[in-house]
Amino acid sequence: MARDLAGSNVGTSKPGLAGFALAALGVVYGDIGTSPLYALRICFSERSSTPPTPENVLGVLSLIIWALILLVSVKYLLFVLNADNKGEGGILALMNLVRKGLTSGRTAALITGLGLFGAALLYGDSLITPVISVLSAVEGLSVVSPALHQFIIPLSLLVLVLLFMFQRSGTSGIGSVFGPVMIVWFLTLAVLGIHSMAKYPAVLLAFDPVYAVKFGLHNGMKAFLTLGGVFLVLTGGEAIYADIGHLGKNPVRLGWYALVLPSLLLNYLGQGALLITDPSSLGSLFFRMSPAPLVLPMTILSTIATVIASQAVISGAFSLARQSVQLSYNPRMDIIHTSHSMVGQVYVPVVNWLLLAGAIILVLTFQKSDNLAAAYGVAVSCTMLITTILMFFMAVRRWNWNPLLAGLVMGFFLIIDLFFFGANIVKVLSGGFVSLAIALAVYVVMTAWRKGRGVVKKRLDSESLPVGLFLKDLRNTRPDRIPGTGIFLTGNPEGVPRTLLHNFKFNQSLHQSVVFLTVETLEDPQAEEEERITLKRLGSGFFRVVIRFGYMEDHDLPAVLGRLRINGKPFNPMMTTYYLGKESLLPARNPSMPRFWRGIFIFLVRNARDASSYFNLPVNRVVELGMQMEI
Repeated sequence: MARDLAGSNVGTSKPGLAGFALAALGVVYGDIGTSPLYALRICFSERSSTPPTPENVLGVLSLIIWALILLVSVKYLLFVLNADNKGEGGILALMNLVRKGLTSGRTAALITGLGLFGAALLYGDSLITPVISVLSAVEGLSVVSPALHQFIIPLSLLVLVLLFMFQRSGTSGIGSVFGPVMIVWFLTLAVLGIHSMAKYPAVLLAFDPVYAVKFGLHNGMKAFLTLGGVFLVLTGGEAIYADIGHLGKNPVRLGWYALVLPSLLLNYLGQGALLITDPSSLGSLFFRMSPAPLVLPMTILSTIATVIASQAVISGAFSLARQSVQLSYNPRMDIIHTSHSMVGQVYVPVVNWLLLAGAIILVLTFQKSDNLAAAYGVAVSCTMLITTILMFFMAVRRWNWNPLLAGLVMGFFLIIDLFFFGANIVKVLSGGFVSLAIALAVYVVMTAWRKGRGVVKKRLDSESLPVGLFLKDLRNTRPDRIPGTGIFLTGNPEGVPRTLLHNFKFNQSLHQSVVFLTVETLEDPQAEEEERITLKRLGSGFFRVVIRFGYMEDHDLPAVLGRLRINGKPFNPMMTTYYLGKESLLPARNPSMPRFWRGIFIFLVRNARDASSYFNLPVNRVVELGMQMEI
């Protein structure tokens, strides 16, 4: 159900390149921008067992530098951002773009499976990011005073509860301050890094990739496992691609190259310099860079920055849920719009409260940001791996690259992704199972819904009566025709809707005008206006109408139907009745789908939002016809 909680439009003027780049700092780069709070520290934590010697620190810094350059600056900013679906990004957009023209076969199944599992993994990211970010920020209290350590867990829980409670009001009110706050954050990262680098300028040698190679050769398996910590500097990379629909490619690129990348590199180098000169600072590496009087202000600033980073990924989860519902990969959910001026700002209550419950459980279970790092790395590394694989298909199928060239370019990134994925997957038992369990649960829901809808559609289509036969019978029987328009929603754009047959059987009458209405969701973000509506006259006052929406659009049927002319007259909503079928699904003795998937699908159907709310139909003009169906 789509509802609107926003006030009046606050303005329609669009900011320029600099304005969008400023917005990108808060919306796109909040996640990756807060990684300095924990990433380098985790590389040398007790679990990695890698001693922070000068050679090792320079080697890890070299890995961090080149990971940011190769995977973010080159892979995402130069390649992946160009794989937009009419301006929209994200793994579902990429999946739909690559899959166009493929209706069946192993390739289509592979692409769909990869896309859905990648989307499922992003839900895990949306849950873990707020927890690890807020925990790592609030842990600065122990640097201010060891006596404050006991307040870290309660305060983290309070911040998270407040964060999720305020989601209902939307981000439009506070979104305008996200960019300026993140400018302060990134400039602070840069200043702290420069201040710390002054104590050990030789840390700049880390730009030489030879140090990364030496680190790997000298440390062997330890170096490989350390990649799991190095990968944390890349978290949020997928958000860069997912959010281009709101801001555009060039502002996102400008924000990265002009401020974000330099600030991150300077801060990581500064942390490395501090660690070399004072190995005892490892436990609170980020906050030890600040002069003692500034530790408390830095804790406050970092907490605000992590809230902004968390807001970005939570909003991403809402958008992902909306897209998956529109594409029929999830059951209908209550979707609330929180802004008139930004269509993408939505609030999905069921997703919000599930994320909050999961966040509370994670805080109480793991209690330290270090303990949660394994769960974080597995989800994001797997998502990035899937994106690279889909990019190969994108290059070959959509960009018409030579398969050998596509294999060489994407294979290079795939090798890097596999190293990071391998370093993270070995930590499944120490926390990585969390993100995989979340992804598996979401994937099962998506798959069960997709399979079930396919079975129901096939059953309904098989029971559909040909239109020609039905109209021929009507001409012979001449039933009563009552004034007004009857609209019968059907997923089959060919036969007579089952709802009409049931209604006619009991009432023995028909409206003066009868519309068979089919709603199609395209694999494009928005439908072109010239293809929005197709109307076909069937004769005897019957019409077939197909309305098309993009997967980023709301299915507001009355708004679109208002453009129709039936029998030469404008559409009259007060003389229109909508007929919907409401199937009651029952287990069959000879099931048409495996029992496991059938049970989940039936549960989802019983708890899905009703179609009348989803299509924004007036409640006093809707008739639901109940029908039982065995599957």
